[in-house]
Amino acid sequence: MADFESKFLRVIDANFNRAKEGLRVCEDVCRFWLNDAAMTKMLKDLRHRLTTVMIPLGLKEIIAGRDIKGDVGKRSTRSESRREKPADIFYANSQRVKESLRVLEEFSKLKNIKTSQAIKDMRYAIYAVEKKVLNSRKLHDK
Repeated sequence: MADFESKFLRVIDANFNRAKEGLRVCEDVCRFWLNDAAMTKMLKDLRHRLTTVMIPLGLKEIIAGRDIKGDVGKRSTRSESRREKPADIFYANSQRVKESLRVLEEFSKLKNIKTSQAIKDMRYAIYAVEKKVLNSRKLHDK
């Protein structure tokens, strides 16, 4: 695999996984903490749509390009262990999703502009979900 291709796939793989994981955590906060069927469905649909949107970049190739042993940034940070309430969990994961979607948006421009635009649309959808969920009083109860 060419150096460019392998680096590209590593960036895509890490951010695709990070976005899906973050979406799942946000989805579960809405599902189990807020009991909000509409927000749960919206996040679940976004998570599934992300997989569909990534198909043109080659899902098998993305996984094949994974290099866990060679990842110099795989350590967790101290801030990941500091969560006091569900709002902190949701916020941290919504940030993770937005950041990952931005990276996917930028790098997918190198291969498929339609994929990039679809990811951008998803990023803006997350902005709206985040605002609504973080304004929920239930989320801030301890």
